[in-house]
Amino acid sequence: MELRIDRQAMVPVVQQIVDGLTEWILQSGVPPATRLPSARQIARGNLLSHSCVVEACERLVSQGVLSSCQGTGFVVAASPSMGSADVDPELFGGRYGWCDAVCDVGGGLKLGCGGLPQSWREPDDLSYALREVARTDMASLFNYSTPLGLPALREQIVRRLKRLDIDAGSAQLLSTGGASHALDLIVRTLFKAGDCVVVETPGYAPLFDLLRLHGVRMLEVRRMQNGPDVEALEALLQQFRPAAMFINSHHHNPTGSCLSPGVAQRILHLSRIHDLRLIEDDVYADLHTGHGTRLAALDDDSRVIYVGSFSKTLSSSLRVGFVLADSELVRRLAQVKMVSGLGVSRFSEAVLATLLASGAYRKLVQRQRQRLNADRVAALQVLEDADWEVFGRPAGGLFIWARARTADQGLVRGQAQRCGVMLANVNAFSPSGESGDWHRINVAYACDPRARQFFRNTGSDRPPVF
Repeated sequence: MELRIDRQAMVPVVQQIVDGLTEWILQSGVPPATRLPSARQIARGNLLSHSCVVEACERLVSQGVLSSCQGTGFVVAASPSMGSADVDPELFGGRYGWCDAVCDVGGGLKLGCGGLPQSWREPDDLSYALREVARTDMASLFNYSTPLGLPALREQIVRRLKRLDIDAGSAQLLSTGGASHALDLIVRTLFKAGDCVVVETPGYAPLFDLLRLHGVRMLEVRRMQNGPDVEALEALLQQFRPAAMFINSHHHNPTGSCLSPGVAQRILHLSRIHDLRLIEDDVYADLHTGHGTRLAALDDDSRVIYVGSFSKTLSSSLRVGFVLADSELVRRLAQVKMVSGLGVSRFSEAVLATLLASGAYRKLVQRQRQRLNADRVAALQVLEDADWEVFGRPAGGLFIWARARTADQGLVRGQAQRCGVMLANVNAFSPSGESGDWHRINVAYACDPRARQFFRNTGSDRPPVF
């Protein structure tokens, strides 16, 4: 039983053992009444303290996952649900392929997932901030936030954006319930059924579904290693005159590629000529090392609407994001926000503002970047050894875009199933639903033994090994 304990992580070792045992029970399909190896065996096999393993098992007993009987050790009481009892796999598994919205649904190794593993989450700072806000800011427990969002949070975001070379004032910022909420407000406010916009392919599946929901027509432009294909973009702008373009700047989902300075300048030039709004989705900004190139930092004409979020790094449950735009558009977005949902959780905003002000959030993302950088290097080497083709070599973020050199995608899917690996759906990243042979590889999962085995089994001219 390999638990993969990371002693450099801020997550306490006992909690990592709890998560590891829970994942082992899920993935092994262990039936109730199965006896676990003894606590001493688990400790010895993973170089752990016996007392830590016992404490972790006792926590699982209190959660109803294990039961304890005198003289028999710990046995499986029930398969843990991981909070997914109300998730319908047919509903979410088909289109999104276990990606962003349902990353923690139990089953197999979520190699195509869009977020960080639960075991990477660090509860200590977040728990402290929750208690601190509950103790000192009683209004946040009971009252609505302001239409633009909590002033203290917006001031913290302004400071954060300055470190990205983006000048902003608090009147240009609107808080949202994550990036998805931000995109929904933008689409509701700016577009009507029949309008056309440019989207990148491959790209972000929930955005495609949002645009379809509102009857907005999508024009596809291919994402290259340094950004969208600007020659193809120029041709689309001349022929169709779309209202806007949606674009990832850094660590594009799903290819992991970043916008180069030359491509960014060319896109801004085309936007001026063709009166094109640019909606820049930069939700992985905090996973980028260095400044990088962002359209919002280069924009002199208020053409760029910049979207950010803290859900990918801090918590998918504590939903807080933001929109940066000209003050008139922010006012319109705020009106739609209040009409459609009466604002965002003031408590969530206050918790995030506390973490930003204390420096705890900055230190958290530094640790995440360091860990991802190490796993990315290892994952790229594993893919190279398995003779997989890689779309560029990402310098940051969560994703590697890669494919097996075999043309038999049935073989790839079959091997994934046999190895206990879950891939994103083959058509999840295409606006037109086109199937492909490229796969989004989440580097936080790619070094798991099951992923390594899957890559080896699908390498060119190699017989499967089990």
